[in-house]
Amino acid sequence: MDKKYDTLVFIGRFQPLHNAHLKIIEYAMKISKKVIVIVGSSNLPRTFKNPFSFEERKNLITQSISLYSNIFQSIGSEILIEPIVDTMYNENSWVTRVQNIVNQNSDSGSKIGIIGHKKDESSYYLDMFPQWDLVEVDLVEELNASQIRELFFRKDFNANFIGGVVPPIVLDYLLKFLKTEQYTQIIKEVEFIEKYKSQYISFPYPPTFVTVDAVVVQSGHVLMIRRRAEPGKGLLAIPGGFLNALTDKSIEDAMIRELREETCLKVPDPVLRGNITNSKVFDSINRSTRGRTITHAFYINLTDGKLPKVKNGSDAASAEWIPISQVDSSECYEDHYEIINYFTGV
Repeated sequence: MDKKYDTLVFIGRFQPLHNAHLKIIEYAMKISKKVIVIVGSSNLPRTFKNPFSFEERKNLITQSISLYSNIFQSIGSEILIEPIVDTMYNENSWVTRVQNIVNQNSDSGSKIGIIGHKKDESSYYLDMFPQWDLVEVDLVEELNASQIRELFFRKDFNANFIGGVVPPIVLDYLLKFLKTEQYTQIIKEVEFIEKYKSQYISFPYPPTFVTVDAVVVQSGHVLMIRRRAEPGKGLLAIPGGFLNALTDKSIEDAMIRELREETCLKVPDPVLRGNITNSKVFDSINRSTRGRTITHAFYINLTDGKLPKVKNGSDAASAEWIPISQVDSSECYEDHYEIINYFTGV
């Protein structure tokens, strides 16, 4: 059977995979010889927004397709599942990575399209590839992945309700995930965020928080802490915290204070301030689960030599120097991995 496309691209986070995703894959296979499923938000820590790893999501997609092998095999199209790392502050880099994945898996001169449903402003990425045909699909399920997560990460989770919108293999996986420490940790995170936001629910406008962060680098190492408390308990973070509106005379003063409080770094103030070589405001609307949080990050590039001693202070379970090459995005809190990359260029 002749098919309209040589390659169709389907981009999603699949957190989790649901029936609408499978319907789109099925339709894509009917009209294209090859379907490339690009799984976003790969190599991130487990959070409410990203609870499942790339490998887990890849397996769920593969197993769900196998469950309906009589349908998918009769279509006779090839399917590839590839990970992609998100970038909050560099969309061009993300677009290039998508293009590279498709180019590496498509022949020259192939007729290529991108398929998806424009559900809201989060689907803007569908318009970022004008060189490919856009194949729009209608809404298949009323519940989307975000709503499924909201129902799943509750102590009164209703398996019967969600079972109607996800493949059987996904439901089975979710029921097993219920019994894990990771599920319990995400529940704690959800409850913390809800309690945190309840403090300002009566405000006429949502508050905007101002924070500071310090990216301290010496001899190829970056200074990081392990978070002691929610949100992001146990994750790696760059030292920082909230501006004290009553006592901090400047943003820079707040950064120096937080740096010392969390790491007990024994480097004189004049040395720290004199080695600030760059600074930048990071203000993505989605950078923090606590609400709109704008951080002012400073890059302190200390002279190479023996690493100064550090130890954990307030809000930190530990403080340590980590080789920049060994900083793993799957262990980093919020956008801190991207902030480090911005300054170090790694």
